Amino acid sequence: MNFFKIKTSWTNAELIPLKVCIATAYLLVGAYFHTLVHTWYVPVLILFGITMVWSVYAWLTKMKKPS
Repeated sequence: MNFFKIKTSWTNAELIPLKVCIATAYLLVGAYFHTLVHTWYVPVLILFGITMVWSVYAWLTKMKKPS
């Protein structure tokens, strides 16, 4: 299983959804500790879901592309 040994190169534009996904995950964690962030919980959760699916799709298509 060479899943973790596959090398891919990413441009900055391709990393944007991944970075947004990680940032929204931090906001979701923060939602449990602050009421201000808790009011934005549903939009942040939706944004996290969209960017997570987008990032995984981009990663899988990058892995399937021949180098």
